[in-house]
Amino acid sequence: MTRDFRLLAVGQGFSWLGNAFQTVALAVAVITTGGGAGDLGLVMATNILTLLAGTLFGGIWADRLQPQRVMVLSDVIRFAATAGIAAMFSTGGYHLALLCALTVVSAGAGSFFNPAMSALKPLLVPAEERQRANATLSLLQSMCGVAGPATAGITVAAFGAPAGFTVNAVSFLLSMAAVAFIGVRAPRGPRSSALHELRAGWSEVRGRTWLFSNLIGASTYHVANGVILVLVPIIAMERLGGPHAIGWIAAAEGLGGVIGSAIGMRFRPRRLLFAGLLALPLMSVWVFAYVWPGTLAAIMIGAVIGYAGLLFYDVAWDTSLQENVPHRVLGRVSSWDYMTSFVAMPIGNALAGPLSDHFGIDRVLTVCGCVLLAAGVGMLLVPANRRLIRTGRPAPALQHAG
Repeated sequence: MTRDFRLLAVGQGFSWLGNAFQTVALAVAVITTGGGAGDLGLVMATNILTLLAGTLFGGIWADRLQPQRVMVLSDVIRFAATAGIAAMFSTGGYHLALLCALTVVSAGAGSFFNPAMSALKPLLVPAEERQRANATLSLLQSMCGVAGPATAGITVAAFGAPAGFTVNAVSFLLSMAAVAFIGVRAPRGPRSSALHELRAGWSEVRGRTWLFSNLIGASTYHVANGVILVLVPIIAMERLGGPHAIGWIAAAEGLGGVIGSAIGMRFRPRRLLFAGLLALPLMSVWVFAYVWPGTLAAIMIGAVIGYAGLLFYDVAWDTSLQENVPHRVLGRVSSWDYMTSFVAMPIGNALAGPLSDHFGIDRVLTVCGCVLLAAGVGMLLVPANRRLIRTGRPAPALQHAG
């Protein structure tokens, strides 16, 4: 791997670990200072809605500027906002409005960071190494997903929630420093109006059947996934023994992610997207395990299987985007990709409570598992998804292709 790729990996490793500290610290800080589930839910909704509002604009600027410049500025802003949250809680002055305002600032900067990183990644390694690079980053993120929450829990328990926010703030500084030293430069053409550039990005999505069908499938998938992610911790708490069960399941999910990413590093089929779509429905195994047999051991096995499939699909998807979408519009296309998740998952989160109250958790999970399965199979039925060939070459020039 190149020096620039190693810099990105190191910076993101720190950032992904820091995000785990933020997640743990936020819940502890809000609850221990007198806030409740309503406050925490409002902050989380504020985060999602801000990402939703900003991500398409982030895609525009990722294609206009050098992506690492966007990422550096984003990290600076996120550092300042997170340091502000740490300062607020360390002085004992909890203010929900201020917390939401700082969350808006941090999430807004994050909505620019993600498309810029998507635009930067394919520039850092030769075209034939992109799958391996994507798998390496996925593996690193999965490992941080396992180590981060455990380390964060110990740190916050020992030193308090402000320490968790401080660690996350420092992680943004480390990410910023790493990205600032990346020397690659992206070719950039003349600018037009933001609306015209946004339409051009959507036109690239609509002009590629495989891309459009995957975004539609992902929207359906993430509505069901949004429901699932609310309900499965409830089952773990009520039926499987409480917090320790959540920890074991999270560890199994992380292990599955590591396995899926490792497979993505080694397994390079000619029809990579098709292979990824074959693996994606494995997530339904994890969901169905909560309903039957419903034991902790079975759910952990299902989590390993499901998340291995999901992470392998992620590697296949990222590589397919990089090889088949012209780099001049990759930031905007990636922002439409992020948009499907940001829109769909909160819908599922909101539906989880009413659906489970009316139909029962097991019935809702069964239906959601079927939706995950149907979404994956539906994308497999699209001929363009089965025909897309891994080229190992740079993306073509701007043109539409099925």
